[in-house]
Amino acid sequence: MNRDWVEKDFYKVLGVSKTASADEIKKAYRKLAQKYHPDANPGDKAAEDKFKDISEANATLSNKEQREEYDQVRQMVDSGGFRGFGAPGGGGFGGGGQRIRMEDLSDLLGGAGGGLGDLFGFGGRAQSGPQRGADLATELHLSFEDAIAGATTSVGVQGEASCRTCRGSGAEPGTSVETCRVCGGSGMTAQSQGFFSMTQPCQNCAGSGRVVQQPCHTCGGRGTEMRSRTLNVKIPAGVRDGATIRLKGKGSPGRNGGPAGDLLVKTHVATHPIFKRRGDDITVKLPVTFTEAALGAEIAVPTLDGAVRLKVPAGTKSGKTFRVRGRGVIRPRGRKGDLLATVEVVVPTKLSRDAKKALQNFHDQFETDENPRAHLKV
Repeated sequence: MNRDWVEKDFYKVLGVSKTASADEIKKAYRKLAQKYHPDANPGDKAAEDKFKDISEANATLSNKEQREEYDQVRQMVDSGGFRGFGAPGGGGFGGGGQRIRMEDLSDLLGGAGGGLGDLFGFGGRAQSGPQRGADLATELHLSFEDAIAGATTSVGVQGEASCRTCRGSGAEPGTSVETCRVCGGSGMTAQSQGFFSMTQPCQNCAGSGRVVQQPCHTCGGRGTEMRSRTLNVKIPAGVRDGATIRLKGKGSPGRNGGPAGDLLVKTHVATHPIFKRRGDDITVKLPVTFTEAALGAEIAVPTLDGAVRLKVPAGTKSGKTFRVRGRGVIRPRGRKGDLLATVEVVVPTKLSRDAKKALQNFHDQFETDENPRAHLKV
């Protein structure tokens, strides 16, 4: 967590309510990001700052755990809990805000899962310590074949990335980054607050532990910039439509030596003109002629790995499904699902005079004693 959680209303930044769903937040972010993206507003510093605020708000609110912690902080802000501290007295401290008992201070700031305590340094993790980068999200469209077999492809990502000019150092190339002399590189300084001592981010280095004498002209000393990237993605075999693939460390860079966030790739699998998917099996409709179904035949059946021969027994009815082992989707541990071929008896729509005569003779000789609708009589 950082000071922006206290100072900024991320819901207001995105223009959504505090009860907004994850989809509503995602839609609001996409709309605003498209409007204020630096590529669409070259040289517009106000639009660039707005885009950074939008990205920061989305990174926090789209993460379920961070959103819960952020909501806790904002609730304290709205109730006046952060309006300064008075001298201890009467078992608590206030100054116009909430009065908090000294014996509850540890539970409130240090025991709330490391959330609120991080703001003041009571939770065992200083605000200036390593912070994990935000997760980024993108979408990928795949063909049916690539989703089944797996593929290596590329995706475009927009968001915070390591500055290409200074390579993330924040310093102008050719200049150095010095250890902060005030905090000794820890990023924190101690300040007496009555009967107890409170640590806070070092004001000289803004909690980073480092001092950049000559900031990078591209990123202004932040070490990161907003830009578009193209990343190679290895898609595992058998990925489903709507699945999300997590790429570790491919998100936004971490701060103060923290790890980078992850990239979440949501897949969209195209339909196939012949095949469909049912779990780990692939289905296909297999048209056969009347004579093939009646007399039996050996038929070529298409699969994603090439055609196979299937023996259709004499007297096969329309709707009968045959299973071809090992021609489906690759499962974990290397096993495969099956191909399910369902027979569809095709009735000819155009017959020659001789064909009609032959069928009539067949009907007169063999079908007079068999009524397929006998079971429908009441």
